[in-house]
Amino acid sequence: MAALGWITPRKRSATARSVLAGEAAAEAARKNAQELESAEAQAAEETAPAEPEFPVAGDAHAAAFFDLDNTVMQGASIFHFGRGLYKRQFFHKRDLARFVWQQIYFRAVGEKPEHVEDARNSALSIVKGHRVSELMSIGEEIYDEYMAERIWPGTRALAQAHLDAGQKVWLVTAAPVETATIIARRLGLTGALGTVAESVGGVYTGKLVGEPLHGPAKAEAVRALAAAEGLDLSRCAAYSDSANDIPMLSLVGHPYAVNPDGRLRKHAREHGWRLRDYRTGRKAAKVGIPAAAGVGALAGGAAAAVALRRRLR
Repeated sequence: MAALGWITPRKRSATARSVLAGEAAAEAARKNAQELESAEAQAAEETAPAEPEFPVAGDAHAAAFFDLDNTVMQGASIFHFGRGLYKRQFFHKRDLARFVWQQIYFRAVGEKPEHVEDARNSALSIVKGHRVSELMSIGEEIYDEYMAERIWPGTRALAQAHLDAGQKVWLVTAAPVETATIIARRLGLTGALGTVAESVGGVYTGKLVGEPLHGPAKAEAVRALAAAEGLDLSRCAAYSDSANDIPMLSLVGHPYAVNPDGRLRKHAREHGWRLRDYRTGRKAAKVGIPAAAGVGALAGGAAAAVALRRRLR
């Protein structure tokens, strides 16, 4: 009996250990399976693209539309053009001072309809009586002098991606179509939609054909071009910095807010549009701009304008 008493506890102890071993094996198997499933999911996530390939290579029914001022080029193209014309004695110092102030205002608070109207009237008064061919030739020189170095590399890369995908890329701007065409050609883009100034016999009259290509007019121009080119706007992209271009951006399936003003940034976030910001030291798409920074920029610009005027005297 003593021997039997000794065996019985061992049998009970072995049974408990077996249960423990079985439970441990089951738990280890379950844990290993979970870890393997997690590793496979992570590997799939790492190998899969974050978002569908865009632009889609070879899509003949897609194109890209880029606003010019503050989207492709830093500042207002008409201001840079005005600097070049002043250098060639097309107008006087007081006119240059007006252009300088318009540029400061444009950079500080963004694109405003009344500001565009003022810049347009200034430009029309300056070119009145000059030949279109003359302004085109001068425009080529002005691009090299003042504009080439002000192209945003980031936006230029976006345009190039569309070109590399075999898509057409158009500038859409309130700037004169002649200026926009020069810029588009220099950047290797397809062409440009811009404001058309009236000319008779190849000479500017100082009037417009219709109205400036601004706001809703841009959307109508894009719509008309898409119809003529057989484009599917839901497969097209548009890029702009200004809330004034929301009508154009809303037309396409792939809208981008580039260097956006406050209103456009807010609208883009609310509608899930992509944001890109290439302004040095200003990640406005992510953090916003402190009020003091905005005031400082305006003050610095005003100081630069005063210094410029003093040098011209």
